[in-house]
Amino acid sequence: MPERLMFVQLKSGHDIDRGPSWIGWVRFSRTWNTAYFRGRTLRRAGGLFDANFHDTDTGERFWLSGPKRDRTDTRYGPTRPEVEPDAADAYRAFLAGAALPGRATG
Repeated sequence: MPERLMFVQLKSGHDIDRGPSWIGWVRFSRTWNTAYFRGRTLRRAGGLFDANFHDTDTGERFWLSGPKRDRTDTRYGPTRPEVEPDAADAYRAFLAGAALPGRATG
């Protein structure tokens, strides 16, 4: 399964960009339509306001994207994402200019 370092934010139950967020490893299905993060199965969904995936068990909505070097992942959020311990080294390297793992360019 492909795995990428991603920004993940919970959108359900929170004002725009106020939900908890993480930088961590996300595994994807072969078709990239299903993502696996923190024991959750997230399915790609169109037509959702401010979200691009939903939890298949709870229906909660999430935004997944590649992290940004300027750390503006949450447009209006007051806090930075929590960096998962197993992703910290790769994230620091990315912030320092390295390409994201699994991508040709950063």
